[in-house]
Amino acid sequence: MQVKIQNWNIDYETIGEGNPIILLHGWLCDRETMRPIANSLAQNFKVYLVDIVGFGKSDLPEHPLNTNDFGDFLAEFVNRLHIKNPILIGHSNGGRMIINAVGRGIVMPRKVVLMDSAGLVPKRKPKYYVKVGIFKAGKAFLNKLPDVGSMKTFKEKLMKHVGSADYKASAPVLRETMKLILNEDMSEFLPQIKVPTLLIWGTNDQDTPISDAKKMEDLIPDCGLVEYKNSGHFAYLENIQNCNVVLNEFFKNDK
Repeated sequence: MQVKIQNWNIDYETIGEGNPIILLHGWLCDRETMRPIANSLAQNFKVYLVDIVGFGKSDLPEHPLNTNDFGDFLAEFVNRLHIKNPILIGHSNGGRMIINAVGRGIVMPRKVVLMDSAGLVPKRKPKYYVKVGIFKAGKAFLNKLPDVGSMKTFKEKLMKHVGSADYKASAPVLRETMKLILNEDMSEFLPQIKVPTLLIWGTNDQDTPISDAKKMEDLIPDCGLVEYKNSGHFAYLENIQNCNVVLNEFFKNDK
């Protein structure tokens, strides 16, 4: 399915029925990286899997975007589809979008989950993140996933998507977008997230370090942290079975 957001054709799909959950993927990814979570949650919720503007099957933006632009994108997606009080789950840059939109009060969620979320100013230089595409990141976490059953099928499907990373990473508008958003600190918005919030993080995350999670935990009023030892930036996928149990417990009163 597609919806028009500003001048962009945005590709998304829905699975399941119930209260709404919106899943937002990370930088240089697409909605397939969120599917193992979606498949679990769809047993009790209506799940929206979105290709964020610039990625997957959605249009590239015509000009570089800042974090407010991404927050506005999320707000318009919610409004255009008449989604009321969704649960928001975001990985990496998807988490940054949520912090911005909720912190500015333009999206009113039921609950929030931030997974290895961006949003604080990184210590690395922007060009590091531009050069590191999903293929390198994806290879690291895919190798840790069990090569059996449905997870094997998911791994094979996801590997088909990583081949386009070089093209996406080389798109000038995305390089310029990355330079903008990496210099924007979302700390001021964190205390404005007034709903129950869960942080899911890898102790060994080199892109958004565990220290970011602990700062977010301190600044968000109603917040808890689940920390996965020996896991990296894709901690939720490296620990997908346990992560799904944690999410279902966190949402047990929202079904």
